[in-house]
Amino acid sequence: MTNNAEPITVMILDREYRFACEPEERQQLLEAAHQLDMQMREIRNSGRLMALERIAVMAALNLTDELLTIKKHDTARRDKIDSRIRHLADKLDGALSAAMD
Repeated sequence: MTNNAEPITVMILDREYRFACEPEERQQLLEAAHQLDMQMREIRNSGRLMALERIAVMAALNLTDELLTIKKHDTARRDKIDSRIRHLADKLDGALSAAMD
């Protein structure tokens, strides 16, 4: 973080948390805090967990699971695209070779 870091306060489960962040990161931090707050409220409102620490850990596990699922899908999508590009490049090479003969 550089000297441009500015203080920002976010509310998560009715508690205030103060951070310092770059101005260009402010919106992303606010969105992340909002997402975390929503996730934690959903867990708390389910009635199964009441302790803040347990709610936070469960929210972290849920969000991490979502992140890992997205990464796996992204990797599979990227592999499929790479394969398709290789296939098209091979076809193009074949067509160019045939045209030069």
